[in-house]
Amino acid sequence: MIWFAGKEGGSQNSPDDWRERMVAGQLEARKINDARLLDAFRQVPRHLFCPGAELDDAYGDHPVDIGFGQTVSQPYMIAWMLQEARLKAADRVLEIGTGSGYQTALLSRLVHRVFSVECIPDLLASARARLEELGVANVEPLAGDGSVGWPERGPFDAIIYSAAAPEIPDVVKHQLAIGGRLLAPVGSRMSQSLVRIVRVDGKKLSEENLGGCVFVPLRGAYGWSD
Repeated sequence: MIWFAGKEGGSQNSPDDWRERMVAGQLEARKINDARLLDAFRQVPRHLFCPGAELDDAYGDHPVDIGFGQTVSQPYMIAWMLQEARLKAADRVLEIGTGSGYQTALLSRLVHRVFSVECIPDLLASARARLEELGVANVEPLAGDGSVGWPERGPFDAIIYSAAAPEIPDVVKHQLAIGGRLLAPVGSRMSQSLVRIVRVDGKKLSEENLGGCVFVPLRGAYGWSD
């Protein structure tokens, strides 16, 4: 995979400096301690995935609006979910909701292959362009209904939801490999719990509630209707 690196200016307000402050103040201070994950947050230029936002907004401790009723999630929320997914370098991961491509870019640094589904064509086109510009080569994007997963590319070692679902349907659970982990915000349109589902064997799944969260609603056949 081709990737980007290097300093982007010498002042204390450069994107590099904003990323360092984000990692220290928002992630490490809240017990995000996975070294590979922290390094990904230091390397991925979040501001490029927050079109129109100033640096202090792009790297702030909050979601950022990207249009179409969607957001780039708060850095800590993404880090919490990815840390709880227990990702490995050899994993094949399904991302449900590409958005602007920020989490997709993080995943591309952490796993072998990312399959990302987005239901809003304009968002997917801009995310694809950003990822290509940055030399990310291990992501396969798809325009479609992510609420049904991507059965043709499964099974997956991890499935990550980027939007809140009323429930996780069996059609998506069946796409988990044995030992696979699914992380998703599940609940009402206004408030959810972060749920981790693990496929124990061919038939058995374990489910754990990790705590409260708030995400934009998932669209699609198994999401929320407008």
